[in-house]
Amino acid sequence: MIPVILIVEDEMIVRLVAEMTIRGQGYKTLSAGDVDEALEFLRSPQHISALFTDIYLKTAPLGGCTLAHQAIALRPDLRVLYTTGNAATDQMKSMFVDSAHFLPKPYSDDQLRNSIQGLLAA
Repeated sequence: MIPVILIVEDEMIVRLVAEMTIRGQGYKTLSAGDVDEALEFLRSPQHISALFTDIYLKTAPLGGCTLAHQAIALRPDLRVLYTTGNAATDQMKSMFVDSAHFLPKPYSDDQLRNSIQGLLAA
């Protein structure tokens, strides 16, 4: 089965570039601009292998952390990759779900590809 990555990013251009990069690796993507859209996908029967979420979303500061916890409650085997352009403090990292990965912004296409591959291989 081809891995499906749910991308949650409120900046449309950043989301579209991430989608193109991930699809270029041969993966499928689902895309959401906010927590509510992402939860719709997570509550659906759609197969989802991993969640790639921005931590700071305009409609929900630290929403990516909250979303990841809700996602793991719905799908315990889901893998999580966080991203943000802000410094990842120890306090922020303490909010991460277990075994989550982190990719700081700005990231290159190669860094995103490597992070997704490492996430799925973990």
